[in-house]
Amino acid sequence: MEFTQTEDPVIEKPIIIAAMQDMGNVGSIVVNFINEFLKTKTFRIANTRYPTYVVDRRGLIDLPNESWEYKFTDDLIIFGGGKGQPQNNNELNELCQDVIDIAKKYSAKFIYTLGGFHTNRILDNDPKAYITTTSTELTNQMKGLEIETTPQKSIITGFNGLILGFAKKNGIHGIGLYGELNEPEVPQYRAAISIIKTLEKLTYRKLGNTDQLEMMAQEIERKFKN
Repeated sequence: MEFTQTEDPVIEKPIIIAAMQDMGNVGSIVVNFINEFLKTKTFRIANTRYPTYVVDRRGLIDLPNESWEYKFTDDLIIFGGGKGQPQNNNELNELCQDVIDIAKKYSAKFIYTLGGFHTNRILDNDPKAYITTTSTELTNQMKGLEIETTPQKSIITGFNGLILGFAKKNGIHGIGLYGELNEPEVPQYRAAISIIKTLEKLTYRKLGNTDQLEMMAQEIERKFKN
């Protein structure tokens, strides 16, 4: 990975929200939504050295500009969103380590990550947001808030799982929020809404009006019915 620092924000002990595109686009939907509502400002950019795909523009190959931004506002740092994530393990590890380095630089105490949780349960337009954490004490605190933990043992791949491992290894509290979904190939706006509402409960701050996300969920449902 290549990293470019465009600004050095004056911010101390922020909460970090870090997530990348995953199944149902849940991580990207939430990160992009928060950035838009809070009018965050870019201060660092991560670029992959190696493209994960190429674009065929009707007979002409083009290389994508794959990059992910660190943004900030008040006591928050937001990382990720956008499209895709590194497919090379070395780059993925390098990216996770950079998020940890930024957390240490600004004395962040918490890292939240977000993603989808594939389930066969019938959701009835009301998916749950499950949590998992980096410590027994933190998990017990979440249960005390009546927030459900992930219901079964599983392996979480990609950035939205691996960053929790890096956080735990470096002594930083980490919480993963994963919204239920049935169709991983379709953008899951209601899973994103569930995560946003849970995140608001945990951070004690308003992250945005989710009515537009609900409308987008309904639009996708109409397309499927047709």
